[in-house]
Amino acid sequence: MGKKDNEKKVSEPLPELSKEDYEDTLYKLQIELVKLQRRFIKCGDKILIIFEGRDAAGKDGTIKRIIQHLSPRETRVVALGKPTDRDRGSWYFQRYTPYLPAAQELVLFNRSWYNRAGVEPVMGFCTNAEYDEFMTSVPEFEHMLVRSGIKLLKYYLDISKSEQAKRLDDRKKDPLAQWKISALDEHAIKKWKEYSLARDKMLAHTHSLTAPWTIVRADDKQLARINIIKDLLSRLDYENKDERLVMPDKRVVMEFEISFIERGVLAS
Repeated sequence: MGKKDNEKKVSEPLPELSKEDYEDTLYKLQIELVKLQRRFIKCGDKILIIFEGRDAAGKDGTIKRIIQHLSPRETRVVALGKPTDRDRGSWYFQRYTPYLPAAQELVLFNRSWYNRAGVEPVMGFCTNAEYDEFMTSVPEFEHMLVRSGIKLLKYYLDISKSEQAKRLDDRKKDPLAQWKISALDEHAIKKWKEYSLARDKMLAHTHSLTAPWTIVRADDKQLARINIIKDLLSRLDYENKDERLVMPDKRVVMEFEISFIERGVLAS
């Protein structure tokens, strides 16, 4: 697919998905995920999936649907809290390495070491020197992970400012979502431009052939979930794959290109 085709894809309106189609497709994709798990348990594969995005971008809901019917013994979700004093006095990646997948494991990071490329510099939680060191070293760190045999997938869920504001407001009103409320939520909209700039720098400096970023247009939660699952299934090997089912919609998920920033494809 050429550059003009890519530009056409990202400018096209997203399709509508009925509740029935969503539930039917999700069920079929979860069967494919079980097939995938049988494969990585049998072959000793190590799979690491990173989910990044603004607050309320839909990371929790996507991860929930991925792991819903998988064996918990070989599936782990990592969502770390605030760093301790010991964490702050250690090599930055040291905090994350204990959670990397071993053979036969699928690990999903709900936010990751990329906190240092987003939340931390915007909120002043790291120094300029710490930020610069991270941006220099993270490509080398990820290349090392891939060379060690880890299959690494990185997704950035991109949502509009209006959609984020709506979701954060809904979160405050939902008694079952109170655990999601963070002291940083109030800064999500106030510092929208700063987060946009941090996102653009992160994607531009840490996207590579070895560890590429996949962008997800996530204003529609259901479309985002379905197509993220399709994309990861299409990129991983397992037996009896339903090739037509796992073909993602490139209007929803697409590999990052530097031109996305130049053309304003990402929410800003």
